[in-house]
Amino acid sequence: MSDKFTLVRYAHAGEKFEILVDPEKGLAYKRGELGDVSAALVIDTIFTDARKGEKASREKLEAVFGTSDPLKVAEVMFERGVFQLTAQQRKAMTEQKRRQIVSIISRTYVDPRTKLPHPPTRIENALKEAHVSIDPFRDAEEQVKEVVKALRPILPLSMESVELAVRIPPEHASKAYGIVKSLGEIKRDEWQSDGSWIAVVVVPAAMQVELLDRLGKATQGNLQTKILKG
Repeated sequence: MSDKFTLVRYAHAGEKFEILVDPEKGLAYKRGELGDVSAALVIDTIFTDARKGEKASREKLEAVFGTSDPLKVAEVMFERGVFQLTAQQRKAMTEQKRRQIVSIISRTYVDPRTKLPHPPTRIENALKEAHVSIDPFRDAEEQVKEVVKALRPILPLSMESVELAVRIPPEHASKAYGIVKSLGEIKRDEWQSDGSWIAVVVVPAAMQVELLDRLGKATQGNLQTKILKG
């Protein structure tokens, strides 16, 4: 594929359609970062085979899309069709998504034998060994369960949680609340008459150290914690 253009392909009821798009603007439109589909098109023509220059007939477009307007057809093709990434785009997007998945696994799963998270490098090596395929378009969170399933024969992974009780003094309570809410699930909490905050929190075991570290820094060590379950 040329670095000057790529394709969006759409197939329906045995019919195939293609549009020529700018790789970067096309990707931006696909991600919802570009509002005008015409800005992503190299040419506002719908093809049945772009390489051969074979254009789709008005009748065929009307039958499949209900319109022959190339911009409206292109919008449907972007929504339902397949965006052909360039090799460089696919490599960059896949690498970014892989890093996100590794981060989620490292922050959420632990080695059931040690109850500690696996280092990211260990997870990355296991991904290579398992030949796990990463979809550059799907959200990282959506792929984690599939990836973990593929990794388990190589890397022991368990999603375990820890239940903690925390007590934060008034001067740090607001900031600490935000940290806890972003990293864990608050099962129950209570604001005391002096403005201090107490709570029972559930966090993935892999994130326990991060939570306590961030709370310690936010409160300058002025907090109380107790492990209830874990």
